[in-house]
Amino acid sequence: MRSFPRRLRFVTALALVLYWGGMHVAPAFAGLAPSRPSGVTTIASARDADMIAVQRMLENKIVVQKLRDYGVTPDQARLRAANLSDAELHQLASASKGLPSGGDGTGAVISILIIILLVILILKLLNKDVVIR
Repeated sequence: MRSFPRRLRFVTALALVLYWGGMHVAPAFAGLAPSRPSGVTTIASARDADMIAVQRMLENKIVVQKLRDYGVTPDQARLRAANLSDAELHQLASASKGLPSGGDGTGAVISILIIILLVILILKLLNKDVVIR
């Protein structure tokens, strides 16, 4: 402590006390901020809900591949879906509820393999033997 002059230590300590004291005095406010006005929804009718379900179905990789196999682009399919009647749109939306919502599962398989490799690497770094029978 002899490298700092006594006056410099005092001024530094006083500045820190004032700074920390000022942080505790400043009020803090918290609250939830709405993302949109309450009572407003983007789904105004059953047709809109069915249209959203059909659009999500058209984003599925398997459906896009099947459409391309038949010679239909996703944009053409969206245009045709917009021109369907309410009953046809509801029937298509009901049929799309059985489709898988996730990917094809390769991400899960890759994650499991990476975890297994990490466990084996950690065991090797700890000089433990890994025996697979």
